Amino acid sequence: MTDLTDPSPPTDTPSPLAALQQKHRKEQRDLVSRITQKKKQASKKTRKGVNDECERLERELSERHAEEVRELTGEGGAGDEAEEGAETEDEDAAKQNGVADVQMEALSINGRAAGSATSPTTPPAQSEAGGSGPGKKKNRQKERLARRKAEQDAAVAQAEEEARNAPNPRDLEKQRFEPLLSEKNLVLHEIRADGHCLYAAVADQLSTRELSLEPRVSVSLDEKDAKLPYKRTRYAAAGWIEQHSDDFAPFMEDPLPEHVRKIRETGEWGGHLELLALAKSYGVRICVLHSDGRVDKIEDEATEGEKEEIWLGYYKHSHGLGEHYNSLRKAEGA
Repeated sequence: MTDLTDPSPPTDTPSPLAALQQKHRKEQRDLVSRITQKKKQASKKTRKGVNDECERLERELSERHAEEVRELTGEGGAGDEAEEGAETEDEDAAKQNGVADVQMEALSINGRAAGSATSPTTPPAQSEAGGSGPGKKKNRQKERLARRKAEQDAAVAQAEEEARNAPNPRDLEKQRFEPLLSEKNLVLHEIRADGHCLYAAVADQLSTRELSLEPRVSVSLDEKDAKLPYKRTRYAAAGWIEQHSDDFAPFMEDPLPEHVRKIRETGEWGGHLELLALAKSYGVRICVLHSDGRVDKIEDEATEGEKEEIWLGYYKHSHGLGEHYNSLRKAEGA
């Protein structure tokens, strides 16, 4: 009698395709969680930009996943064919086992000889074994696609649930700042998130600490711009960089004239270079407080003597589009 036992030992190692699909599901869950957090943090003004960014991230992930599957399986749907072939082999093996069982049963009834294996019970099993046509392949493909979609939907639902239950990064950041501000006798003054936040925060600090907005470099503003405090600090930073170009140009991505133009005329965000230019232009020490308690001190080290300090808060999660500077004013009575 033919031995129908499979001699190959069982293995729990997933196929390369299964491992890749598992990796893709995890990346999809992570992206859903990230997108949910971004949308929770978005304000009315930043919502469109955040939504566009989220759509881009989803599109890029989907394209990358498709490319990785193509690289693994080859062009032309080789992966589906391989998977379908594996399913067909499993089904054929099961059907052969069914035929053998029917034959054994036929032999055992009333002590009949092997010839009774041709009894009416045999043809249906044999007919089943040979009944795999295009229709069955299409059904298997539909079932496989439905199974994959169900797994993806479950992964997305799980990621959304985890994101809903996760702590809000904006709230956590504010909670971390509270004891730091109290310790330093500072209070938060919110600055509007419009690209001018660094310059507006510096202008607010100079004004509330009764320091002059007149820089140590000559700048030329029209009457309209001179009425806007953040414009005055923008021109001060641009003027200092322009007049001390050798100290700043090596660290710029844009040519010096373009960098200076953006500072003066656009809502381009400011960073460390602009903070350094403002510290030098106004002769102050700019202290930037982070939520982990770290303080960056930016000043003109070439200038001797005591300097006035102004304080800014650096926030990563207060606004959906990223980093933001607020003014940290002196607490009353401090």
